[in-house]
Amino acid sequence: MTTKQKVIDVQNLTVEIDVPAGTLHAVSGIDFHVNQGETLCIVGESGCGKSITALALMNLLPKKAKLSADKLDLQGRNLLTISPGEFASLRGDRMSMIFQDPMTSLNPVYRVGDQLEEVYIHHGKGGRKEAAERAEFLLEKVGISAPKSRLIQYPHQLSGGLRQRIMIAMTLMCDPALIIADEPTTALDVTIQAQILNTLRNLQREFNTAMILITHDLGVVARVADNVAVMYAGKFVETGTAMEVFTQPTHPYTQGLIACIPTPGNSGHGRLGSIPGIVPSLIGDMDGCLFRNRCASVRAECEVGITPIKHLSEGRGYRCVMSVEECMKRAQVQILSEAS
Repeated sequence: MTTKQKVIDVQNLTVEIDVPAGTLHAVSGIDFHVNQGETLCIVGESGCGKSITALALMNLLPKKAKLSADKLDLQGRNLLTISPGEFASLRGDRMSMIFQDPMTSLNPVYRVGDQLEEVYIHHGKGGRKEAAERAEFLLEKVGISAPKSRLIQYPHQLSGGLRQRIMIAMTLMCDPALIIADEPTTALDVTIQAQILNTLRNLQREFNTAMILITHDLGVVARVADNVAVMYAGKFVETGTAMEVFTQPTHPYTQGLIACIPTPGNSGHGRLGSIPGIVPSLIGDMDGCLFRNRCASVRAECEVGITPIKHLSEGRGYRCVMSVEECMKRAQVQILSEAS
């Protein structure tokens, strides 16, 4: 069996930001890697650190942010030691990012074609003629009809769905090894969301690109993920393949998220799950399990110390004081309770 190449490899990534009230622990010691051709979905509520993680990988953190890691490699290249100029040469070339709102990502005063071609030329991939051909080819790939006419239009002349397809094409202009998509369907309606996700997934497979998809929507995760990292209060609380996380959720937070998913055909029967409370402040003391005030299974040992990740197998783990058997029993009780 051929071993897949690690495109991005991250160990003990931490991001802290000094604010007037103290230190904001935005990301606290997370580990992950993404292989070529695979998709990692990072899922969690707003404010849990998903987007900060993406910005850390792209070296786009605010000036006050302090990043540290034991390892941060892109295709074996140490991103912790390279200069800002070298990092800038990687962005848009070896790693690209799709942001939430394409209208704020595209320059309103330049034609779509000029913006696509600029990426290609800036990174020395070829001249204007080659860039135009590449742009037209990729617009066809992302499902845009009459690509030549679209290339001479301005962003405001296009719908939200078309703009996001153009952003996907832009990320692929230099054939990157890694795509980071930060909630790319948030600003779109439901039917367009599905189309964009299908386009993104199909292109990722065709070009054999590694992808990190950031979302709060477990429906999106089920559609595209190979592996899943559930994030809460700056930490990964559960990791595993999509099949493992959906069929055997171990952490109480993951179980709560899955319970919140509406079941098709179940209208009027049973109750939709919910998670009480809100994400705690990430400023100051981070002692104890940060989910304890929202967890129905809280116990004394949850109040103090740092709960480590329990590794069940390679890539599969959870952060909870309960044993796997206790977690599975809790999940079963929850399922039976909802069914009644």
